[in-house]
Amino acid sequence: MPVALITGASRGLGLALSRALAARAWTLVVDARTPAGLTRAADELRALGADVIAVAGDVADPAHRAELLDVVRESGRLDLLVNNASVLGPSPQPELADYPLADLAHVFDVNVIAPLALVQLALPLLAAGGTVVDISSDAAVEAYAGWGGYGAAKAALDHVGATLAVERPELAVYSFDPGDMNTDLHQQAYPGEDISDRPDPASVVPALLRLVDERPTSGRYRASELAAAVIS
Repeated sequence: MPVALITGASRGLGLALSRALAARAWTLVVDARTPAGLTRAADELRALGADVIAVAGDVADPAHRAELLDVVRESGRLDLLVNNASVLGPSPQPELADYPLADLAHVFDVNVIAPLALVQLALPLLAAGGTVVDISSDAAVEAYAGWGGYGAAKAALDHVGATLAVERPELAVYSFDPGDMNTDLHQQAYPGEDISDRPDPASVVPALLRLVDERPTSGRYRASELAAAVIS
């Protein structure tokens, strides 16, 4: 059975994708920072019939990343790495002129350094032709007031993925922009506001699965575009 490593899989898009892959009988290695939430998610996925290994921890922690890859190596293969775990930064989000630099360093550590570190560790298993998906954001390509820290980190992650694709052409490497979603991270960006009108994360999973199934040319893809177009 194919094996996927999905970070930030206890809720939101990570959990929605895990449910879809569980329905396809994938073996799932999943992580999240909160043990209780991850346990609930893993139990749900096992109820769907999936083989699930849940490892709680922070992707910014090198020891946790090493533990994740030790678990993956026991499976003997890795077909898909989804770098989904992210942090927004301070909420409400400050303008860059006032952004605490220690907080900004943490945003880059989680959103850029950790995904690259996981790729580095996973390369021996991915080298046979695996797929890497980095979850991006429209804030990576559009300048929004207050989104500078998060957006800059996602822009850096996009460039990391694009460069990796050039350096490792045997891999399929995608930056996937899901658009606005009703998630905890998005709620943090709008504290106290009702964001229930945003799409459910499950609504963009079919677009993400098109990347996995059809393996188009490595690059940056928007969920809205994938839903409307045929991949060439």
